[in-house]
Amino acid sequence: MYAVPDQAGKLIVVTGANSGTGKEATRRLAEAGAHVVMAVRTIAKGEQAREEVLAAHPGAELEVRRVDLADLASVAEFTDRLIADGTPVDVLINNAGVMAPPTRMTTADDFELQFGSNFLGPFALTMRLLPLVRAAQAPRVVTMSSGVASYGRIRFDDPQWKRAYRPNLAYAQSKLADLMMTLHLADLARQRGWNLMSNAAHPGFTRTNLQTAGARLGRDKPKRTPMNSFGFLPSQPVGPGTEPLLYAATSADAVNGGYYGPSGWFGLVGPTTTVRPPRRARDAVIANRLWAEAERLTGVSLAASR
Repeated sequence: MYAVPDQAGKLIVVTGANSGTGKEATRRLAEAGAHVVMAVRTIAKGEQAREEVLAAHPGAELEVRRVDLADLASVAEFTDRLIADGTPVDVLINNAGVMAPPTRMTTADDFELQFGSNFLGPFALTMRLLPLVRAAQAPRVVTMSSGVASYGRIRFDDPQWKRAYRPNLAYAQSKLADLMMTLHLADLARQRGWNLMSNAAHPGFTRTNLQTAGARLGRDKPKRTPMNSFGFLPSQPVGPGTEPLLYAATSADAVNGGYYGPSGWFGLVGPTTTVRPPRRARDAVIANRLWAEAERLTGVSLAASR
């Protein structure tokens, strides 16, 4: 089991902190002494998760704040409040996501739900918070990707899947985009001499409500997804599944541009190891194009975040 090093005095923002890997990361980071901002879409669920963590760790420093990554106005409101507080953000963990809704759904800004919630929302959040993050002593931005990024494609001709929507392929696109954002930000940090670590993680096949809640959107029962269709595949509980994310966020051995995931059985389960990003994620030309498109769609640019 990965032992999270002392996080006393650090401010860490975790999106999707009310369940799954986000809740587990929140618990273990708070246990290690961090002040954790639990960034959640539904305050009531966030408060319930907070109370559960406090029951086990009464001294935990936790606060619940609302952000809906499927609504750029909500992202702006959330970041404006943190900026007004003025406290540097030591670690931003882009963990929240939605997986494979069976019918095409859209965000408040009319983006396809997965591309909007999993990529454009976190992109806007990261860009808006970058000044606060860079103000910290040894800041990190950690983004949750997925093993399915390996078969993702960035469909520049139809990134919003307005034609022939395919739930699993749209999910794979969003997770590839997350990984490309991570690596591009890492490159920018190196080029500009920023004291900033941008890295990513994936949880393998971890049993959380993502496979069922995401698949349930738009119907009474969950639809089959890549991760709930194959019951014979090895899987792991949320504790081990969160460790790549915690490693990326806290380990002294994590590096800028690093990618971490489970080491066993084709990357589905096991202790954390360094993972080689898929070839498409390392395409600098496509990454530049995707970054420019994200700036255009969100109205948030790197220049504006300075």
